Amino acid sequence: MPADHSGLLPRSLARSALFALGTAVLALAAPSAFAQGKPIRIGVPTAMQLQVGRDTQDAIKLAIDDINAKGGVLGRKLEMVVADETENPETGISAIKKLTADEKVDVLIGGYTSGVTLAQLPHISAAKTIYLGVGAASPSITQKVKQDYDNYKYVFRVGPINAANQARELTGFISNFVKGELGISKIAIVGENAKWVQDLVPVLKKGATEAGADIRVTEFFDTQTADFSPLFSKVKDSGAQYLVVILSHASSDTFAKQWHDARFPMPYGGIDVKSMDGDFCDRIGAKSVGQLAANFAVRAPLTPRTIPFFDDFKKATNRSPVYTAFGANDAVYIYADAVKRAGSVETDKVIKELEKTNHVGIPGIIQFDEMHDVKPGTATYKGPSFLLAQWRDGCKREVVYPKTQRTADFKYPSWIKQ
Repeated sequence: MPADHSGLLPRSLARSALFALGTAVLALAAPSAFAQGKPIRIGVPTAMQLQVGRDTQDAIKLAIDDINAKGGVLGRKLEMVVADETENPETGISAIKKLTADEKVDVLIGGYTSGVTLAQLPHISAAKTIYLGVGAASPSITQKVKQDYDNYKYVFRVGPINAANQARELTGFISNFVKGELGISKIAIVGENAKWVQDLVPVLKKGATEAGADIRVTEFFDTQTADFSPLFSKVKDSGAQYLVVILSHASSDTFAKQWHDARFPMPYGGIDVKSMDGDFCDRIGAKSVGQLAANFAVRAPLTPRTIPFFDDFKKATNRSPVYTAFGANDAVYIYADAVKRAGSVETDKVIKELEKTNHVGIPGIIQFDEMHDVKPGTATYKGPSFLLAQWRDGCKREVVYPKTQRTADFKYPSWIKQ
C-alpha cells in the first residue's frame, strides 16, 4: 500500500521551497552583492567548434567567475552569452547581430578570423557596441579606428599583436636565429591564402631580405589543400634550407604529417596557429617533433599573471590554453577595470577609460596605441612578445627564441644530420 504523504509537499516542491526560504534568509541577513543592477552582459562571438573558440569561452568564464566572486563590477555581476561566428563572414555578421540586437550585450569579446572580423566591423559600428578582439591579426581591423574614429572607436585589439608586427618579429627570428645562429640564409616562405597572411608576407619578405636572407621562394596555398607534396617539391627545388610557414585555417595537422612522413630535408617553423594547441603533437602521433611554432605566452614568469593563469586554465579544462585564451581572459579584466573607472557601462565613457589601459596581462603589459591596437613589447616596454617554441620528444615544448626566454637549445629533426 502506498505510503501516506498527505500534508507533505512533493520532494521537488519541497526542495524549491527550502531553496527559496534559504535565499530569503540570506537576503535578510546581508544585502546581495549584485543588488544594484541587472547583469553586465558579455557577448562572445567566436568559432565555437574550434580550439580557439573553446579556449576563448573557457578563459572568459574563468575571469567572470573570479570577478563575480569578488562582488562583480559596480555591484553588478557579469554573465556571458556566446554566438558561433564559425569561419564564415555571413555567419559572423549574424552572430554580431544576434548578440547586439537580440541579446543586447554590453560588450563583445572574441573573434578569430580576420576576414570575418573585417566583415563584422560595420555592424559593430552600427550597434555602437565595444568590441575587444582576441584572435584576428590583420592590421586593417584597427586601421579603421584611425581612418574614421567616430564610427570605429568601439574597436580594440587585446591580442594577438597584429600581422605587421608579427612579420617584424619573424624577421628578427630569421635574422637573429635562422641566419645568425643556425647559419642558414636560404629561406622559403609559404603561407595560406588568407587576408592576414597577405598582409604579413610582403613585410616579412622585405624585412628578411634587408636582414641579409636569401628568399628563394614565396608561395600561397589554398586553405583547403590536402596534398602538400607539390609545394614541398617547389620549396626543395628552390635550394632553400629553412621553411617558414604561416597558416591558421589550413590543415596544420596534414602539413606536419606530410612534412614528417616525407622526411622533408629541412626544418620548418613560423606561425602555425593550430600547432599552438596543447594537444597538437599528441593528436598527430608526435609527427610535429622538431617543428617550431610561434606563441604569445608559455608557462613561464612573463608577468605575475602568466603561470597562475596557465595552471588555473589547466585545472579547469584539462587543456593547455591557446593564444585566444590569453586575450579573452585579459579582455574581461580590462573591460571591468574600465567600467569601474568610468563608474558606468555608458559606451563613450568606457571607451575613454579603455584608451588609458595599462593592464598586467598574461603575455605582457597591455596598452593600446592610437588605433586601439595592442602595443607589442620592446626592449624597454614589456608588452606581448613573439616566442618560438619547438615540439620535442614526448610532445613537450621548449622555447628556443628569443634567447632571453630560451628554455632549451634548438634540435634538428632526427632525419636531418648536421
